[in-house]
Amino acid sequence: NFLNLSATGAYNTTTFSRVVPDFVIQGGNLSTSEKWSNELAAKQKNIPDEPSQIKHERGILSMARTDEPNSATTHFFILLREASSLDGKFSAFGRVTKGMDVVEKINKMPVENEAPKNPVKITKAVVATCAAKTTSE
Repeated sequence: NFLNLSATGAYNTTTFSRVVPDFVIQGGNLSTSEKWSNELAAKQKNIPDEPSQIKHERGILSMARTDEPNSATTHFFILLREASSLDGKFSAFGRVTKGMDVVEKINKMPVENEAPKNPVKITKAVVATCAAKTTSE
C-alpha cells in the first residue's frame, strides 16, 4: 500500500501532520495534499495489519492506525526512539537509512496539541530500488 501510494504520487505535497516530541513524526494524511480530490479520498481504504518481527526502534517506518486493529489507511510514522509497546501491533515495514537529521529537525519544530505550527511538506515521494546485499566470507 505504501509503495503504491508513493509510486502513484499520492503522498506528493502532503505534510507531516502529527509530531510527538522525542517520539514520532507522522505523515501520509492525503487530505493535506495540495491535490486533494475525490480520487485521493478513494485511496484511503482500510488495510489489514501486517505485524512483523521488525522491532519498533529509532528510524523505523510503520503504518499508523487507531487503537482498532486493521484500521490503517495511508498514514505512516517514523520513530525517533525505541517503542517496544508497538511491536507486534503495528506494521513496521521500513527503516530510515539516510536523513534522520531531517526527521529530528521536523520533530523539534513547534507544535500545538501534536499538530506542527508550520507543517513540513513532502514535495515528492519516490520509490527507489533496494540495493542488493552482498556477503563475503
